[in-house]
Amino acid sequence: MHNGIFVTGTGTDIGKTYVTALLIKKLHEAGCGTAYFKAAVSGNERDENGSLIPGDAAYVKTISGISQPLDTMCPYIYETAVSPHLASKIEGDPVELEKVRACYERLCREYEYVICEGSGGIVCPIRFDSKTIMLEDIIKSLGLPTIIVADAGLGTINSVVLTCEYMKSHGLVIRGLILNNFHKGSIMEEDNKLMCEKLTGLPVIACVSENDTDIDISAEELKRICSRGGGI
Repeated sequence: MHNGIFVTGTGTDIGKTYVTALLIKKLHEAGCGTAYFKAAVSGNERDENGSLIPGDAAYVKTISGISQPLDTMCPYIYETAVSPHLASKIEGDPVELEKVRACYERLCREYEYVICEGSGGIVCPIRFDSKTIMLEDIIKSLGLPTIIVADAGLGTINSVVLTCEYMKSHGLVIRGLILNNFHKGSIMEEDNKLMCEKLTGLPVIACVSENDTDIDISAEELKRICSRGGGI
């Protein structure tokens, strides 16, 4: 039985990739075989040979120091910087859950931990044509608990509570919250942390400041969060 977590966020450009890289780095430096996986990534650039490079995966690989081959990280790569459902309408190659699951399960056989990153916020259409696939469908298909990344600043109480309520109502398991762009000692951000915990009943398991190269959670605690037994 594999171990892992699915990292989602309260919106796009909230810092999911940055936080995911730090989580993987933490496990990797603790000697755990750890892989990165993202089902669909859009807004990518081409290399000198014209091949699309999954930018988020390349970033995570660089920051975390893992040796996982880049071509095992993202089964669906799009150039257009829009939601995956629209990118696939423009470029073709729509997401198939069977392929996503097969790629993920292959990693599970090779690595002790697989940390998955979502596209955009939790309400993200991955495919919307003859089939409808939402981000939550991928999470359920992979059978993973989740962590929510949110910005620490103004407005985060609303976005965190709404995201949590949506996820809970759709049967998704949430292990905790991570606040990005956190300024320790800020009265507002310290209060945001407290209110997010009180209003959702979930722990803030880490706070990340700009340009942090480490995340303030122990490797053992992170392993526990990623375990099938779960919880803190």
